[in-house]
Amino acid sequence: MKQGEIWNVFFDPVKGSEQAGNRPAVIISGDTMNKNSNLLIVCPLTSSLHYYKGHPIIEASQENGLKSTSEVLVFQIRTLSKERFKKKLGTVSKSDVSSIHDTLNKILKY
Repeated sequence: MKQGEIWNVFFDPVKGSEQAGNRPAVIISGDTMNKNSNLLIVCPLTSSLHYYKGHPIIEASQENGLKSTSEVLVFQIRTLSKERFKKKLGTVSKSDVSSIHDTLNKILKY
């Protein structure tokens, strides 16, 4: 499991307004963590586009394995057990990962 890969992930159980269900998510944690930990940091994707400021929109392609254009929900970042990861769908570009990291950095600033 590597940074930039999109996997089908089972998010349940959840609380409140957390993103739920079985859905694609992009791994944003670094490969050292991914290799040495049973946890991965991900951002879920949704095909219900809201165009939140700074959230990358990823067009469906053979490379990423998405069935429809999807929005990366950066504000829904989660750390999850590898046991929740069901199937690798594909990968996103390094520029998409950089865009996710940039948005996350903006969210975390004072």
